[in-house]
Amino acid sequence: MLKIALAQINAIVGDLEANKRKIIAGIERARREKFDVIVFPELAITGYPPEDLLLKNHFVQENLKCLKLIAKACKDLVAIVGFADSFAGRIYNACAIIQNGKVCGVYRKMYLPSYSVFDEARYFNAGGTLTVCKLGKYNFALSICEDIWKEDFIRSFKGKNIDFILNISASPFYLGKVYLRQQALSLAARKTGAFIFYCNLVGGQDELVFDGTSTVVNPKGELVAIGKRFEEDFLAFSVGEKITHKVQKVSSRADEECYRALCLGLSDYVKKNGFGKVIIGISGGIDSALVLALAVHSLGRENVFGLIMPSRYTSAETLSDAKKVCDNFNVKYYLVSIEEIFASFLSSLAPEFAGKAPDKTEENLQARIRGALLMAFSNKFGYLVLNTGNKSEVSCGYCTLYGDMVGGFGVLKDLSKDLVYKLSRYINEIQGREVLPYSIIERAPSAELKPNQKDSDSLPEYKLLDPILKLYIEEDCSLEKIVAQGYSRDLVKRVINMVDVSEYKRRQGPIGIKITPRAFGKDRRMPITNRFSQ
Repeated sequence: MLKIALAQINAIVGDLEANKRKIIAGIERARREKFDVIVFPELAITGYPPEDLLLKNHFVQENLKCLKLIAKACKDLVAIVGFADSFAGRIYNACAIIQNGKVCGVYRKMYLPSYSVFDEARYFNAGGTLTVCKLGKYNFALSICEDIWKEDFIRSFKGKNIDFILNISASPFYLGKVYLRQQALSLAARKTGAFIFYCNLVGGQDELVFDGTSTVVNPKGELVAIGKRFEEDFLAFSVGEKITHKVQKVSSRADEECYRALCLGLSDYVKKNGFGKVIIGISGGIDSALVLALAVHSLGRENVFGLIMPSRYTSAETLSDAKKVCDNFNVKYYLVSIEEIFASFLSSLAPEFAGKAPDKTEENLQARIRGALLMAFSNKFGYLVLNTGNKSEVSCGYCTLYGDMVGGFGVLKDLSKDLVYKLSRYINEIQGREVLPYSIIERAPSAELKPNQKDSDSLPEYKLLDPILKLYIEEDCSLEKIVAQGYSRDLVKRVINMVDVSEYKRRQGPIGIKITPRAFGKDRRMPITNRFSQ
């Protein structure tokens, strides 16, 4: 019988020393608890994705030095550790087999993803050799992330009498991803007739969140062990021990897993980048209220501040709700009216704007005043500004450059308006009380930049807009294909045009947490200068 541990760790990109210490601590724990094998995630030493750090030769060399020190600490068991390998002038995404204080073997990833958020072919060369090892009476093979998804890789095990396959991974989260993973692992197990041990990274890294959920699948394709979601874990399983149970597949609600992913992504971004406190522009609307709730849960109320900036168009109801949501979370807030500043702008511009009717210029001025105030508080007190724009607005350019688009991190950037509402209701549900006032949830959304303004004055109703955006952005559907779903041609053309002409805005906005299969940023990369329509 072999006792195997999957060390689901939260590595920090570029912090080689901290990652090394965490790996060694895991090895020492495994030795104390008498494990035979301990497995760490993909590129555990460098963190994932290291991106252009891999173009720095000294970075790769430092990661190799860390590997040697890890090897010296590894005695009385086998450790499988992800690292960046350098061989014959080439770089590989690799895992080391460590035993008796030294690296006794290396497997190099064979299938390099270059789609979605992945760009591995830019940095790595593909390995070409299947690695099969023997430990006691057991034969096992190594694989890295994408390998186990490939039919050609799975076929290569035919006739090799493998007892189990170790797969080290850094698989980013999006809604529904866990089910796709489990299907792929189950298929691989059935086709190879082997146990699959899947060890995934956990933690937030810029736009990405890694959810952990390390998994053991038996040769029948059944889940027999599963790690925690969105937190570090040490998952143990013994090969050769009689299995008397199966584990149910993860059945997390979309709102629940979205909530946990956002909290982890926000917490890690703030902490890993050295920020202590954050500030949010609180408007009395649903988006800023939701960001406040997520920030309090992720960072603690003492590290979260609100800035309420009413204008002549701010209603008494939204001003009251802005204060109420801060009070409900016991968050300190600043109240700074923009009225005098706005009046000063209008006065200064009056001679030049004489004869011109008010339009978006005056609306955007208010948003930019608020953006400047948020950044002033950021500069003065060291707060990180959390942006509150959602995917529906950002998609259509319903946002103001250097105004409500300011911020260091876009918490809701990949959430549709519909999902914003669902998540807000979920938070009230888990809190057991109305922390996000129903008046905010039920009020028709408005930027309040002119009298009686509603989002629907500029955008289609969100119940129509969001499904069209999903088809166009996440599924790459053409105009004709979307129209065939039953939507008005004029409506679809209008939405597509808004998305396409707003690319230049999105390129200048803050990064945000990836939640859907196709997020803006390095996931969806469209040219700004672009004459292809529809």
